[in-house]
Amino acid sequence: MNSKPWNIAGLALVAAAVGAVGMMASEHAVGLENDKTAPPPAINQTVTAPVRALSQAFEAVAAQVKPAVVSVYSEKLVKMNSGDGELPDMFRQFFGQEFQGQQSPSPQGRLHQYSVPQRGMGSGMILDKEGHILTNYHVVKDVDKVKVKLADKREFQAEVVGTDPKSDVAIIRIKGKVPDNLPTVKLGSSSALKVGDWVMAVGAPFGLTQTVTAGIISATGRNDVGIADYEDFLQTDAAINPGNSGGPLVNMDGEVIGMNTAIATGLGQFAGVGFAIPSDMIQGFVPTLTKGGTITRGFLGIGIQDLNDTLATQFKVHDTKGALISQVNKDTPASNAGLKAGDVIVNYNGKAIDSTIDLRKWVAATTPNTKVPVELMRDGKEVKVDVTVGKMPMKEIASANKENAQPSDAGQLGLRVEPLTSELAQEFGYTGEHGVLIRGVDPGSPAAMASLQPGDLITEANRQPVASVDDLKNALSKSKDTALLLIKRKDASMYVSLKLG
Repeated sequence: MNSKPWNIAGLALVAAAVGAVGMMASEHAVGLENDKTAPPPAINQTVTAPVRALSQAFEAVAAQVKPAVVSVYSEKLVKMNSGDGELPDMFRQFFGQEFQGQQSPSPQGRLHQYSVPQRGMGSGMILDKEGHILTNYHVVKDVDKVKVKLADKREFQAEVVGTDPKSDVAIIRIKGKVPDNLPTVKLGSSSALKVGDWVMAVGAPFGLTQTVTAGIISATGRNDVGIADYEDFLQTDAAINPGNSGGPLVNMDGEVIGMNTAIATGLGQFAGVGFAIPSDMIQGFVPTLTKGGTITRGFLGIGIQDLNDTLATQFKVHDTKGALISQVNKDTPASNAGLKAGDVIVNYNGKAIDSTIDLRKWVAATTPNTKVPVELMRDGKEVKVDVTVGKMPMKEIASANKENAQPSDAGQLGLRVEPLTSELAQEFGYTGEHGVLIRGVDPGSPAAMASLQPGDLITEANRQPVASVDDLKNALSKSKDTALLLIKRKDASMYVSLKLG
């Protein structure tokens, strides 16, 4: 009985609400009829014309370059052990229960070995009609299989033809019959690039093939990145991500002026700083690598280090430019030309040397058996010599650096040293050398601040040869504010300046 009045009241409220909404809608409609807003003004075509022209330029360059950019797929088998004869969980979730791999039990019958495929992906660019493709060495390093996928989706097996690990450059080639209609890239000159020039990167970031990004040249001549032994990178803010390696960086003429190689990031993805190997460096390698040859580099046979203010004062040079020779190896081009430890090379073959990286780059680029003029500072005086550059050995000799510190002799530098006996020389890899061996370094001492380590060999102190502990003490007694040591660590020597007091 109470339900009817409740329903009637509810209906009355609903009716009132609907009426109110209707009146509001009617008033709003009338408002719209009276409020006739004028359409937005037309865009000034003259103002936007430069942007449209730039957009069309990007389109034209992308259309020209993309057909010659390939995706490079690599695979190698990695052997894994399983103690219970079962495929490890971490691989089973990817390959499924039916995946068995190639297994071989141990004599105990429990250890099983599986060959698990490890796959990678990068990019590359077709260089010629013979099917040679340029990519990074790290894309095809130690792989068992290589496959390339062209822009038109055709796929081909490929093989590694030539590599240069020191510069991270590799050439691969399409196996079997090469198609007649292969598109190719054009290598341009990177030397004409200027900071601010527009560039475009093409590749397969995160497996997304034929991706194009744009940016500018942020810097040139980056040689302290720490990616390869020989560096002269272009830096760009065009987005480069995993999978872009080996792809082209092109100018607005559609010419390849670099090969995308690395990014500076702690996140594993682009953070605004990418690096590309300049085309001028690459073009010097291509003829040799396409024939399966090995890149030869010039060689002087010296150890070098950069100068700081203290070392510059010690060696009587005006500034910190140049490369300080810390070691001259026997029977090398440097020793034959009379170069000495303590010399500071300031000019090589007409090129000013600002740092050790400059010297390494120019020496490496010199054809072996070429005679080049070298200018250096020796005891504050300018000296000019001619050096006949040799051929860099394929392998470098390395020696052990074992640290079994046994305190023997304490000095004002915070060092504990002892004479280099024949047994110690053999143990630490210093056979045929002279000096005193560092056996301990006091924490917080001048030696510790200079990063000296147990196992280092002191061969000079304040430019005086050291063959005994007494020699070291006598040489150090002449120190005032600083002490200059020449130390040998493994197979390399370097000067170290220690602040006293």
